[in-house]
Amino acid sequence: MACFFRRRIAEKLGRTLQQSEDAFIPALSAVPVFKKQQQTADFKLSLNTLRVSGILPSSGDIQLQTEDLASRLKQDSVVEDVSAGSGVINFRVNRKLLVQKILEPFGKEEDDTFGLNSELFNTLKRGTTLVEYSSPNIAKKFHAGHLRSTIIGNFIANLKQSLGNNVIRMNYLGDWGMQFGLLGAGFGQFGCQEKLKQNPLQHLFEVYVQVNKEAEHNEDMRLAARDFFRQLEQHESQAVSLWQQFREITVEEYQHVYKRLGVHFDIYSGESFHQHQAQEVVQQLRSQGLLKTTEKGTGVVDVSPAGDMSNICTVLRSDSTTLYITRDIAAAIDRREKFNFDEMIYVTDKSQANHFHQLFQILLALGHTWADRCQHVPFGLVQGMKTRIGEVVFLEDVLDEARARMLHNMNQSKTTKEMDNPEDTAEKVGISALIIQDFKGPLQSDYKFDWDRMLQAQGDTGVFLQYTHARLCSLARRNKGIEVVEFNPSLLLEQASLSIVQHLLRYDEVLYQSAQDLQPKHLVNFLLKLCHLVASAHRELPVKGSPQDVAQARLQLFNGACSVLANGMRILGITPVHKM
Repeated sequence: MACFFRRRIAEKLGRTLQQSEDAFIPALSAVPVFKKQQQTADFKLSLNTLRVSGILPSSGDIQLQTEDLASRLKQDSVVEDVSAGSGVINFRVNRKLLVQKILEPFGKEEDDTFGLNSELFNTLKRGTTLVEYSSPNIAKKFHAGHLRSTIIGNFIANLKQSLGNNVIRMNYLGDWGMQFGLLGAGFGQFGCQEKLKQNPLQHLFEVYVQVNKEAEHNEDMRLAARDFFRQLEQHESQAVSLWQQFREITVEEYQHVYKRLGVHFDIYSGESFHQHQAQEVVQQLRSQGLLKTTEKGTGVVDVSPAGDMSNICTVLRSDSTTLYITRDIAAAIDRREKFNFDEMIYVTDKSQANHFHQLFQILLALGHTWADRCQHVPFGLVQGMKTRIGEVVFLEDVLDEARARMLHNMNQSKTTKEMDNPEDTAEKVGISALIIQDFKGPLQSDYKFDWDRMLQAQGDTGVFLQYTHARLCSLARRNKGIEVVEFNPSLLLEQASLSIVQHLLRYDEVLYQSAQDLQPKHLVNFLLKLCHLVASAHRELPVKGSPQDVAQARLQLFNGACSVLANGMRILGITPVHKM
Protein backbone atom coordinates (compact mmCIF):
# COMPACT_ATOMS: atom_id res chain seq x y z
CA MET A 1 0.00 0.00 0.00
CA ALA A 2 1.01 3.67 -0.20
CA CYS A 3 2.23 3.61 3.42
CA PHE A 4 4.96 1.08 2.60
CA PHE A 5 6.50 3.36 -0.06
CA ARG A 6 5.96 6.57 1.89
CA ARG A 7 7.74 5.04 4.89
CA ARG A 8 10.68 3.73 2.83
CA ILE A 9 11.22 7.15 1.20
CA ALA A 10 10.90 8.85 4.62
CA GLU A 11 13.54 6.47 6.07
CA LYS A 12 15.91 7.41 3.24
CA LEU A 13 15.32 11.15 3.91
CA GLY A 14 15.69 10.66 7.67
CA ARG A 15 19.07 8.98 7.28
CA THR A 16 20.31 11.63 4.85
CA LEU A 17 19.18 14.66 6.89
CA GLN A 18 19.66 13.12 10.37
CA GLN A 19 15.99 13.63 11.27
CA SER A 20 13.13 11.44 12.47
CA GLU A 21 11.54 9.73 9.46
CA ASP A 22 8.07 10.71 10.80
CA ALA A 23 8.87 14.36 10.04
CA PHE A 24 8.86 13.60 6.29
CA ILE A 25 5.55 11.71 6.03
CA PRO A 26 3.38 14.90 5.79
CA ALA A 27 5.69 16.36 3.12
CA LEU A 28 5.39 13.33 0.81
CA SER A 29 2.44 12.92 -1.53
CA ALA A 30 1.50 10.61 -4.39
CA VAL A 31 1.74 12.24 -7.81
CA PRO A 32 -1.68 12.61 -9.53
CA VAL A 33 -2.13 10.60 -12.72
CA PHE A 34 -2.72 12.64 -15.86
CA LYS A 35 -4.53 11.09 -18.79
CA LYS A 36 -2.48 10.31 -21.91
CA GLN A 37 0.77 11.12 -20.11
CA GLN A 38 3.54 8.65 -19.41
CA GLN A 39 3.84 8.74 -15.63
CA THR A 40 7.42 8.89 -14.41
CA ALA A 41 7.27 9.77 -10.69
CA ASP A 42 5.05 8.11 -8.07
CA PHE A 43 5.75 10.38 -5.08
CA LYS A 44 6.96 13.93 -4.65
CA LEU A 45 8.53 15.73 -1.71
CA SER A 46 7.72 19.42 -1.19
CA LEU A 47 10.88 21.33 -0.18
CA ASN A 48 8.75 24.24 0.98
CA THR A 49 7.11 22.01 3.62
CA LEU A 50 10.58 21.06 4.91
CA ARG A 51 11.58 24.74 5.07
CA VAL A 52 8.39 25.73 6.93
CA SER A 53 8.84 22.90 9.45
CA GLY A 54 12.48 23.93 10.08
CA ILE A 55 14.06 20.73 8.70
CA LEU A 56 15.79 22.81 6.01
CA PRO A 57 16.88 26.47 6.34
CA SER A 58 14.06 28.80 5.26
CA SER A 59 16.55 31.20 3.65
CA GLY A 60 18.59 30.51 0.53
CA ASP A 61 17.70 29.39 -2.97
CA ILE A 62 15.03 26.68 -2.79
CA GLN A 63 16.02 25.23 -6.16
CA LEU A 64 19.65 24.80 -5.09
CA GLN A 65 18.42 23.07 -1.91
CA THR A 66 16.20 20.80 -4.03
CA GLU A 67 18.99 19.77 -6.39
CA ASP A 68 21.50 19.30 -3.55
CA LEU A 69 19.17 17.04 -1.55
CA ALA A 70 18.14 15.04 -4.65
CA SER A 71 21.81 14.36 -5.47
CA ARG A 72 22.39 12.96 -1.94
CA LEU A 73 19.50 10.47 -2.15
CA LYS A 74 20.58 7.15 -3.65
CA GLN A 75 18.54 4.54 -5.51
CA ASP A 76 17.82 1.18 -3.89
CA SER A 77 15.63 -1.91 -4.41
CA VAL A 78 12.45 0.13 -3.67
CA VAL A 79 13.26 3.58 -5.10
CA GLU A 80 14.44 3.25 -8.70
CA ASP A 81 14.91 6.91 -9.51
CA VAL A 82 15.26 10.25 -7.68
CA SER A 83 15.08 13.53 -9.61
CA ALA A 84 14.81 17.24 -8.83
CA GLY A 85 11.83 19.18 -10.10
CA SER A 86 10.81 22.78 -9.42
CA GLY A 87 10.94 22.97 -5.61
CA VAL A 88 10.07 19.26 -5.38
CA ILE A 89 11.96 15.98 -5.43
CA ASN A 90 10.37 13.19 -7.48
CA PHE A 91 10.61 9.51 -6.56
CA ARG A 92 9.92 6.63 -8.90
CA VAL A 93 9.50 3.25 -7.20
CA ASN A 94 10.12 -0.27 -8.50
CA ARG A 95 7.25 -1.05 -10.90
CA LYS A 96 6.81 -4.72 -9.98
CA LEU A 97 6.89 -3.93 -6.26
CA LEU A 98 4.40 -1.08 -6.75
CA VAL A 99 1.87 -3.38 -8.44
CA GLN A 100 2.44 -6.14 -5.88
CA LYS A 101 2.04 -3.96 -2.76
CA ILE A 102 -1.07 -2.14 -4.02
CA LEU A 103 -2.97 -5.08 -5.52
CA GLU A 104 -1.95 -8.01 -3.29
CA PRO A 105 -4.37 -7.16 -0.40
CA PHE A 106 -7.46 -7.52 -2.64
CA GLY A 107 -9.27 -10.82 -2.39
CA LYS A 108 -7.79 -11.56 1.05
CA GLU A 109 -10.65 -10.13 3.16
CA GLU A 110 -8.81 -6.79 3.24
CA ASP A 111 -10.89 -5.25 0.44
CA ASP A 112 -13.09 -3.18 2.79
CA THR A 113 -10.15 -1.74 4.73
CA PHE A 114 -7.95 -0.71 1.79
CA GLY A 115 -6.40 2.68 2.56
CA LEU A 116 -8.16 2.98 5.93
CA ASN A 117 -5.23 1.84 8.11
CA SER A 118 -2.90 4.49 6.74
CA GLU A 119 -0.47 6.19 9.12
CA LEU A 120 -1.65 9.52 7.67
CA PHE A 121 -4.70 9.20 9.93
CA ASN A 122 -2.59 8.97 13.10
CA THR A 123 -2.66 12.77 13.41
CA LEU A 124 -6.48 12.92 13.20
CA LYS A 125 -8.42 13.24 16.43
CA ARG A 126 -10.41 10.07 17.10
CA GLY A 127 -13.17 9.64 19.65
CA THR A 128 -16.89 10.39 19.62
CA THR A 129 -18.29 12.57 16.84
CA LEU A 130 -21.88 13.80 17.01
CA VAL A 131 -23.28 14.89 13.63
CA GLU A 132 -26.55 16.82 13.54
CA TYR A 133 -28.09 16.84 10.08
CA SER A 134 -31.31 16.80 8.02
CA SER A 135 -33.46 18.33 10.81
CA PRO A 136 -36.77 18.96 9.00
CA ASN A 137 -39.86 20.47 10.65
CA ILE A 138 -42.47 17.98 11.80
CA ALA A 139 -46.08 17.89 10.61
CA LYS A 140 -44.94 18.89 7.10
CA LYS A 141 -44.00 16.79 4.09
CA PHE A 142 -40.23 16.43 3.69
CA HIS A 143 -39.19 19.61 1.88
CA ALA A 144 -36.66 19.30 -0.98
CA GLY A 145 -34.61 22.03 0.74
CA HIS A 146 -33.54 19.49 3.37
CA LEU A 147 -31.91 17.19 0.79
CA ARG A 148 -28.46 18.83 0.99
CA SER A 149 -28.25 18.74 4.79
CA THR A 150 -29.34 15.08 4.74
CA ILE A 151 -26.83 13.78 2.19
CA ILE A 152 -23.90 15.99 3.31
CA GLY A 153 -24.42 15.01 6.96
CA ASN A 154 -24.64 11.36 5.95
CA PHE A 155 -21.33 11.64 4.05
CA ILE A 156 -19.59 13.26 7.06
CA ALA A 157 -20.95 10.58 9.42
CA ASN A 158 -19.88 7.79 7.03
CA LEU A 159 -16.40 9.28 6.58
CA LYS A 160 -15.81 9.72 10.32
CA GLN A 161 -17.05 6.19 11.01
CA SER A 162 -14.83 4.66 8.32
CA LEU A 163 -11.81 6.40 9.89
CA GLY A 164 -12.52 4.81 13.27
CA ASN A 165 -14.60 7.42 15.11
CA ASN A 166 -17.58 6.48 17.24
CA VAL A 167 -20.31 8.40 15.38
CA ILE A 168 -23.68 9.51 16.74
CA ARG A 169 -26.09 10.43 13.92
CA MET A 170 -28.68 12.88 15.22
CA ASN A 171 -31.79 14.30 13.56
CA TYR A 172 -32.81 17.46 15.46
CA LEU A 173 -36.42 17.96 14.45
CA GLY A 174 -38.19 21.31 14.37
CA ASP A 175 -40.95 20.11 16.68
CA TRP A 176 -41.69 23.15 18.88
CA GLY A 177 -42.88 26.70 18.48
CA MET A 178 -45.92 28.83 17.73
CA GLN A 179 -46.65 27.01 14.46
CA PHE A 180 -47.79 24.00 16.53
CA GLY A 181 -50.23 26.26 18.33
CA LEU A 182 -51.70 27.12 14.92
CA LEU A 183 -51.69 23.50 13.76
CA GLY A 184 -53.25 22.21 17.00
CA ALA A 185 -56.03 24.83 16.95
CA GLY A 186 -56.52 24.32 13.19
CA PHE A 187 -56.77 20.55 13.51
CA GLY A 188 -59.56 21.00 16.06
CA GLN A 189 -61.53 22.90 13.42
CA PHE A 190 -60.42 21.51 10.03
CA GLY A 191 -58.76 18.16 10.90
CA CYS A 192 -60.04 14.64 10.34
CA GLN A 193 -58.53 11.55 12.02
CA GLU A 194 -59.57 9.37 9.06
CA LYS A 195 -57.70 11.57 6.55
CA LEU A 196 -54.77 11.70 8.96
CA LYS A 197 -54.48 7.89 8.78
CA GLN A 198 -54.80 7.78 4.97
CA ASN A 199 -52.29 10.49 4.00
CA PRO A 200 -50.90 12.01 7.22
CA LEU A 201 -48.51 14.71 6.06
CA GLN A 202 -50.61 15.81 3.12
CA HIS A 203 -53.61 16.25 5.45
CA LEU A 204 -51.55 18.19 8.04
CA PHE A 205 -50.18 20.37 5.25
CA GLU A 206 -53.74 21.15 4.06
CA VAL A 207 -54.85 21.94 7.64
CA TYR A 208 -51.83 24.21 8.14
CA VAL A 209 -52.55 26.16 4.91
CA GLN A 210 -56.23 26.50 5.90
CA VAL A 211 -55.57 27.65 9.46
CA ASN A 212 -52.97 30.21 8.33
CA LYS A 213 -55.51 31.74 5.94
CA GLU A 214 -58.11 31.80 8.69
CA ALA A 215 -55.73 33.36 11.24
CA GLU A 216 -54.96 36.26 8.88
CA HIS A 217 -58.41 37.76 9.40
CA ASN A 218 -59.76 35.90 12.44
CA GLU A 219 -58.60 37.12 15.86
CA ASP A 220 -60.38 34.19 17.58
CA MET A 221 -58.26 31.71 15.61
CA ARG A 222 -55.05 33.55 16.59
CA LEU A 223 -56.14 33.45 20.24
CA ALA A 224 -57.00 29.74 19.95
CA ALA A 225 -53.51 29.07 18.51
CA ARG A 226 -51.79 30.92 21.37
CA ASP A 227 -54.00 29.05 23.84
CA PHE A 228 -53.14 25.67 22.32
CA PHE A 229 -49.40 26.43 22.49
CA ARG A 230 -49.79 27.55 26.11
CA GLN A 231 -51.48 24.20 26.84
CA LEU A 232 -48.53 22.45 25.20
CA GLU A 233 -46.00 24.38 27.28
CA GLN A 234 -47.96 23.57 30.43
CA HIS A 235 -48.13 19.86 29.45
CA GLU A 236 -51.92 19.62 29.34
CA SER A 237 -52.59 16.03 28.32
CA GLN A 238 -54.99 16.56 25.40
CA ALA A 239 -52.72 19.07 23.63
CA VAL A 240 -49.59 16.98 24.29
CA SER A 241 -51.31 13.81 23.03
CA LEU A 242 -52.24 15.47 19.70
CA TRP A 243 -48.75 16.98 19.32
CA GLN A 244 -47.17 13.55 20.01
CA GLN A 245 -49.41 12.01 17.37
CA PHE A 246 -48.22 14.62 14.84
CA ARG A 247 -44.58 13.96 15.79
CA GLU A 248 -44.79 10.16 15.62
CA ILE A 249 -46.53 10.01 12.24
CA THR A 250 -44.07 12.55 10.82
CA VAL A 251 -41.03 10.51 11.91
CA GLU A 252 -42.64 7.36 10.50
CA GLU A 253 -43.28 9.07 7.14
CA TYR A 254 -39.78 10.58 7.05
CA GLN A 255 -38.22 7.18 7.66
CA HIS A 256 -39.62 6.00 4.30
CA VAL A 257 -37.77 8.88 2.58
CA TYR A 258 -34.58 8.22 4.57
CA LYS A 259 -34.73 4.53 3.65
CA ARG A 260 -34.88 5.46 -0.04
CA LEU A 261 -31.81 7.69 0.42
CA GLY A 262 -29.94 5.00 2.39
CA VAL A 263 -29.79 7.29 5.44
CA HIS A 264 -30.36 6.31 9.06
CA PHE A 265 -30.20 8.05 12.44
CA ASP A 266 -29.26 6.85 15.90
CA ILE A 267 -31.34 9.53 17.62
CA TYR A 268 -34.39 11.58 16.69
CA SER A 269 -34.15 14.60 18.99
CA GLY A 270 -35.89 17.95 18.74
CA GLU A 271 -36.41 21.40 20.19
CA SER A 272 -39.21 20.11 22.42
CA PHE A 273 -36.66 18.09 24.44
CA HIS A 274 -34.96 21.29 25.62
CA GLN A 275 -37.73 23.79 26.41
CA HIS A 276 -37.24 23.51 30.21
CA GLN A 277 -33.44 23.38 29.96
CA ALA A 278 -33.64 26.58 27.89
CA GLN A 279 -35.07 28.40 30.94
CA GLU A 280 -32.14 27.06 32.99
CA VAL A 281 -29.76 28.51 30.36
CA VAL A 282 -31.45 31.91 30.81
CA GLN A 283 -30.86 31.66 34.58
CA GLN A 284 -27.17 30.79 34.03
CA LEU A 285 -26.72 33.73 31.65
CA ARG A 286 -28.39 36.01 34.19
CA SER A 287 -26.32 34.76 37.16
CA GLN A 288 -23.06 35.19 35.20
CA GLY A 289 -24.01 38.75 34.23
CA LEU A 290 -24.20 37.91 30.54
CA LEU A 291 -27.91 38.63 30.06
CA LYS A 292 -28.87 42.22 29.29
CA THR A 293 -32.43 43.56 28.99
CA THR A 294 -33.24 45.94 26.14
CA GLU A 295 -35.71 48.83 26.19
CA LYS A 296 -38.23 46.54 24.45
CA GLY A 297 -37.89 44.05 27.31
CA THR A 298 -36.07 41.35 25.33
CA GLY A 299 -33.12 39.45 26.85
CA VAL A 300 -29.89 39.68 24.84
CA VAL A 301 -26.26 38.54 25.10
CA ASP A 302 -23.45 40.75 23.80
CA VAL A 303 -21.25 38.62 21.51
CA SER A 304 -19.24 41.50 20.00
CA PRO A 305 -15.42 41.11 20.37
CA ALA A 306 -15.11 44.62 21.84
CA GLY A 307 -18.07 44.18 24.22
CA ASP A 308 -19.74 47.27 22.76
CA MET A 309 -23.16 45.69 21.97
CA SER A 310 -22.42 45.96 18.21
CA ASN A 311 -23.33 42.27 17.82
CA ILE A 312 -26.07 41.07 20.12
CA CYS A 313 -27.98 37.81 20.24
CA THR A 314 -31.58 37.73 21.47
CA VAL A 315 -32.21 34.73 23.74
CA LEU A 316 -35.47 35.78 25.43
CA ARG A 317 -38.65 37.40 24.12
CA SER A 318 -40.29 40.24 26.07
CA ASP A 319 -42.92 37.74 27.33
CA SER A 320 -40.07 35.60 28.78
CA THR A 321 -40.45 32.76 26.27
CA THR A 322 -37.25 31.32 24.81
CA LEU A 323 -36.09 31.31 21.19
CA TYR A 324 -34.57 28.76 18.84
CA ILE A 325 -31.00 29.72 19.82
CA THR A 326 -31.79 29.43 23.54
CA ARG A 327 -32.96 25.87 22.93
CA ASP A 328 -29.83 25.25 20.80
CA ILE A 329 -27.60 26.33 23.70
CA ALA A 330 -29.51 24.00 26.03
CA ALA A 331 -29.32 21.16 23.48
CA ALA A 332 -25.52 21.52 23.09
CA ILE A 333 -24.97 21.44 26.88
CA ASP A 334 -27.30 18.44 27.24
CA ARG A 335 -25.53 16.51 24.45
CA ARG A 336 -22.13 17.13 25.99
CA GLU A 337 -23.37 15.80 29.34
CA LYS A 338 -25.09 12.76 27.78
CA PHE A 339 -22.62 11.71 25.10
CA ASN A 340 -19.33 13.36 26.18
CA PHE A 341 -18.56 13.98 22.50
CA ASP A 342 -15.08 14.96 21.31
CA GLU A 343 -16.50 16.99 18.44
CA MET A 344 -19.96 18.07 17.32
CA ILE A 345 -20.75 18.98 13.70
CA TYR A 346 -23.86 20.89 12.57
CA VAL A 347 -24.79 20.63 8.88
CA THR A 348 -27.08 23.47 7.70
CA ASP A 349 -27.25 26.03 4.90
CA LYS A 350 -24.83 28.97 4.92
CA SER A 351 -27.52 31.50 5.90
CA GLN A 352 -27.22 30.12 9.46
CA ALA A 353 -23.50 30.88 9.78
CA ASN A 354 -24.09 33.82 12.15
CA HIS A 355 -26.48 31.75 14.28
CA PHE A 356 -23.77 29.14 14.91
CA HIS A 357 -21.07 31.76 15.44
CA GLN A 358 -23.26 33.28 18.18
CA LEU A 359 -24.11 29.86 19.61
CA PHE A 360 -20.43 28.89 19.99
CA GLN A 361 -19.53 32.34 21.42
CA ILE A 362 -22.27 32.10 24.08
CA LEU A 363 -21.23 28.55 25.04
CA LEU A 364 -17.63 29.74 25.47
CA ALA A 365 -18.81 32.77 27.49
CA LEU A 366 -20.67 30.35 29.79
CA GLY A 367 -17.36 28.54 30.41
CA HIS A 368 -17.90 25.56 28.11
CA THR A 369 -14.42 25.26 26.59
CA TRP A 370 -15.53 22.22 24.53
CA ALA A 371 -17.44 24.68 22.28
CA ASP A 372 -14.10 25.07 20.45
CA ARG A 373 -14.71 21.53 19.19
CA CYS A 374 -18.10 22.39 17.72
CA GLN A 375 -18.21 23.12 14.01
CA HIS A 376 -20.75 24.37 11.51
CA VAL A 377 -20.49 22.90 8.00
CA PRO A 378 -22.37 25.36 5.75
CA PHE A 379 -23.66 24.69 2.25
CA GLY A 380 -25.08 26.76 -0.62
CA LEU A 381 -28.47 26.70 -2.30
CA VAL A 382 -29.76 24.53 -5.14
CA GLN A 383 -31.22 26.65 -7.91
CA GLY A 384 -33.89 25.62 -10.40
CA MET A 385 -34.93 22.28 -8.93
CA LYS A 386 -38.04 21.45 -10.99
CA THR A 387 -39.95 18.33 -11.96
CA ARG A 388 -42.05 17.92 -15.11
CA ILE A 389 -45.06 19.22 -13.19
CA GLY A 390 -43.32 22.41 -12.07
CA GLU A 391 -41.41 23.90 -9.14
CA VAL A 392 -40.31 21.31 -6.59
CA VAL A 393 -41.47 21.53 -3.01
CA PHE A 394 -41.28 17.96 -1.70
CA LEU A 395 -38.26 15.66 -1.76
CA GLU A 396 -40.27 12.54 -2.65
CA ASP A 397 -41.28 14.23 -5.93
CA VAL A 398 -37.57 14.70 -6.76
CA LEU A 399 -36.75 11.05 -5.93
CA ASP A 400 -39.72 9.80 -7.97
CA GLU A 401 -38.70 11.95 -10.94
CA ALA A 402 -35.05 10.79 -10.73
CA ARG A 403 -36.23 7.15 -10.76
CA ALA A 404 -38.69 7.71 -13.66
CA ARG A 405 -36.15 9.55 -15.82
CA MET A 406 -33.46 6.95 -15.12
CA LEU A 407 -35.83 4.10 -15.94
CA HIS A 408 -36.68 5.82 -19.24
CA ASN A 409 -32.95 6.23 -20.06
CA MET A 410 -32.28 2.56 -19.22
CA ASN A 411 -35.14 1.40 -21.45
CA GLN A 412 -33.78 3.53 -24.31
CA SER A 413 -30.22 2.21 -23.94
CA LYS A 414 -29.09 -0.73 -26.08
CA THR A 415 -26.53 -1.82 -23.47
CA THR A 416 -28.93 -2.22 -20.51
CA LYS A 417 -28.89 -5.83 -19.23
CA GLU A 418 -31.92 -7.90 -18.26
CA MET A 419 -32.51 -7.43 -14.54
CA ASP A 420 -34.91 -8.69 -11.89
CA ASN A 421 -35.95 -5.30 -10.56
CA PRO A 422 -35.25 -2.45 -13.01
CA GLU A 423 -37.23 0.04 -10.87
CA ASP A 424 -34.96 -0.62 -7.88
CA THR A 425 -31.85 -0.18 -10.05
CA ALA A 426 -33.27 3.03 -11.54
CA GLU A 427 -33.96 4.30 -8.00
CA LYS A 428 -30.41 3.62 -6.79
CA VAL A 429 -28.77 5.05 -9.91
CA GLY A 430 -31.06 8.12 -9.87
CA ILE A 431 -30.15 8.84 -6.24
CA SER A 432 -26.43 8.36 -7.08
CA ALA A 433 -26.85 10.96 -9.81
CA LEU A 434 -28.46 13.41 -7.35
CA ILE A 435 -25.65 12.91 -4.83
CA ILE A 436 -22.77 13.25 -7.31
CA GLN A 437 -24.27 16.41 -8.86
CA ASP A 438 -24.49 17.85 -5.34
CA PHE A 439 -20.98 16.80 -4.24
CA LYS A 440 -18.84 17.73 -7.26
CA GLY A 441 -18.12 21.31 -6.24
CA PRO A 442 -17.34 23.15 -2.97
CA LEU A 443 -20.25 22.72 -0.53
CA GLN A 444 -20.59 26.45 0.09
CA SER A 445 -21.26 27.17 -3.58
CA ASP A 446 -24.79 27.48 -4.91
CA TYR A 447 -25.35 25.28 -7.95
CA LYS A 448 -27.85 24.98 -10.78
CA PHE A 449 -29.86 21.77 -10.80
CA ASP A 450 -29.76 20.10 -14.24
CA TRP A 451 -31.66 16.84 -14.87
CA ASP A 452 -30.14 16.14 -18.30
CA ARG A 453 -26.52 16.67 -17.33
CA MET A 454 -27.00 14.84 -14.02
CA LEU A 455 -28.33 11.64 -15.64
CA GLN A 456 -25.82 11.32 -18.50
CA ALA A 457 -24.29 7.84 -18.76
CA GLN A 458 -21.02 9.30 -20.08
CA GLY A 459 -19.22 12.12 -18.30
CA ASP A 460 -18.64 12.83 -14.65
CA THR A 461 -21.95 11.67 -13.18
CA GLY A 462 -23.33 9.24 -10.61
CA VAL A 463 -24.65 7.18 -13.53
CA PHE A 464 -21.09 6.76 -14.85
CA LEU A 465 -19.89 5.65 -11.39
CA GLN A 466 -22.65 3.04 -11.12
CA TYR A 467 -22.15 1.89 -14.72
CA THR A 468 -18.40 1.37 -14.15
CA HIS A 469 -19.01 -0.54 -10.91
CA ALA A 470 -21.68 -2.76 -12.54
CA ARG A 471 -19.35 -3.43 -15.49
CA LEU A 472 -16.50 -4.50 -13.16
CA CYS A 473 -18.89 -6.76 -11.19
CA SER A 474 -20.02 -8.34 -14.48
CA LEU A 475 -16.39 -8.93 -15.50
CA ALA A 476 -15.71 -10.72 -12.19
CA ARG A 477 -18.90 -12.84 -12.54
CA ARG A 478 -18.09 -13.89 -16.13
CA ASN A 479 -14.58 -15.01 -15.16
CA LYS A 480 -15.29 -16.83 -11.92
CA GLY A 481 -14.14 -20.12 -13.44
CA ILE A 482 -10.54 -19.02 -14.06
CA GLU A 483 -8.25 -21.40 -12.21
CA VAL A 484 -6.33 -19.61 -9.47
CA VAL A 485 -2.60 -19.36 -10.04
CA GLU A 486 -0.12 -17.27 -8.07
CA PHE A 487 -0.56 -13.54 -8.72
CA ASN A 488 2.27 -12.31 -10.94
CA PRO A 489 2.68 -8.50 -10.72
CA SER A 490 5.17 -8.41 -13.61
CA LEU A 491 2.23 -9.08 -15.96
CA LEU A 492 0.71 -5.68 -15.17
CA LEU A 493 3.44 -3.30 -16.29
CA GLU A 494 1.55 -1.72 -19.22
CA GLN A 495 0.78 1.98 -18.78
CA ALA A 496 -3.00 1.33 -18.57
CA SER A 497 -2.43 -0.97 -15.55
CA LEU A 498 0.17 1.27 -13.92
CA SER A 499 -2.10 4.34 -14.19
CA ILE A 500 -4.78 2.59 -12.11
CA VAL A 501 -2.23 1.37 -9.55
CA GLN A 502 -0.63 4.82 -9.27
CA HIS A 503 -4.06 6.40 -8.86
CA LEU A 504 -4.89 3.97 -6.02
CA LEU A 505 -1.74 5.23 -4.24
CA ARG A 506 -3.63 8.48 -3.58
CA TYR A 507 -6.73 6.95 -1.91
CA ASP A 508 -5.58 7.43 1.70
CA GLU A 509 -4.47 11.02 0.92
CA VAL A 510 -7.89 11.79 -0.55
CA LEU A 511 -9.65 10.44 2.55
CA TYR A 512 -7.26 12.42 4.75
CA GLN A 513 -7.98 15.63 2.81
CA SER A 514 -11.74 14.94 3.11
CA ALA A 515 -11.38 14.44 6.86
CA GLN A 516 -9.55 17.76 7.13
CA ASP A 517 -12.13 19.98 5.42
CA LEU A 518 -15.24 17.69 5.35
CA GLN A 519 -15.69 18.30 1.61
CA PRO A 520 -16.89 15.32 -0.48
CA LYS A 521 -15.51 16.76 -3.75
CA HIS A 522 -12.04 15.21 -3.20
CA LEU A 523 -13.44 11.69 -3.01
CA VAL A 524 -15.93 12.29 -5.85
CA ASN A 525 -13.17 13.51 -8.20
CA PHE A 526 -10.89 10.61 -7.20
CA LEU A 527 -13.62 8.02 -7.96
CA LEU A 528 -14.59 9.63 -11.27
CA LYS A 529 -10.93 9.66 -12.35
CA LEU A 530 -10.69 5.98 -11.36
CA CYS A 531 -13.71 5.24 -13.60
CA HIS A 532 -12.05 6.94 -16.59
CA LEU A 533 -8.81 4.98 -16.02
CA VAL A 534 -10.79 1.73 -15.73
CA ALA A 535 -12.63 2.48 -18.98
CA SER A 536 -9.28 2.91 -20.81
CA ALA A 537 -7.80 -0.23 -19.24
CA HIS A 538 -10.93 -2.25 -20.03
CA ARG A 539 -10.43 -1.46 -23.72
CA GLU A 540 -6.69 -2.13 -23.74
CA LEU A 541 -6.40 -5.11 -21.37
CA PRO A 542 -8.88 -7.86 -22.31
CA VAL A 543 -9.36 -10.69 -19.83
CA LYS A 544 -11.21 -13.05 -22.18
CA GLY A 545 -8.88 -14.81 -24.60
CA SER A 546 -5.71 -13.91 -22.64
CA PRO A 547 -3.35 -16.59 -21.24
CA GLN A 548 -4.52 -17.80 -17.82
CA ASP A 549 -1.83 -16.03 -15.76
CA VAL A 550 -2.36 -12.76 -17.66
CA ALA A 551 -6.16 -13.03 -17.33
CA GLN A 552 -5.86 -13.56 -13.59
CA ALA A 553 -3.45 -10.64 -13.11
CA ARG A 554 -5.82 -8.36 -15.01
CA LEU A 555 -8.78 -9.59 -12.98
CA GLN A 556 -6.83 -8.75 -9.81
CA LEU A 557 -6.36 -5.20 -11.16
CA PHE A 558 -10.03 -4.77 -12.05
CA ASN A 559 -11.25 -6.37 -8.81
CA GLY A 560 -9.04 -4.00 -6.81
CA ALA A 561 -10.46 -1.00 -8.68
CA CYS A 562 -14.01 -2.33 -8.16
CA SER A 563 -13.43 -2.73 -4.42
CA VAL A 564 -12.07 0.81 -3.95
CA LEU A 565 -14.88 2.21 -6.10
CA ALA A 566 -17.53 0.44 -3.98
CA ASN A 567 -15.92 1.51 -0.69
CA GLY A 568 -15.66 5.14 -1.82
CA MET A 569 -19.27 5.15 -3.05
CA ARG A 570 -20.50 3.85 0.31
CA ILE A 571 -18.66 6.65 2.15
CA LEU A 572 -20.43 9.14 -0.14
CA GLY A 573 -23.75 7.51 0.79
CA ILE A 574 -24.26 5.71 -2.53
CA THR A 575 -25.44 2.08 -2.70
CA PRO A 576 -23.47 0.32 -5.48
CA VAL A 577 -25.54 -1.65 -8.03
CA HIS A 578 -24.11 -4.87 -9.43
CA LYS A 579 -25.96 -5.07 -12.74
CA MET A 580 -26.95 -2.38 -15.26
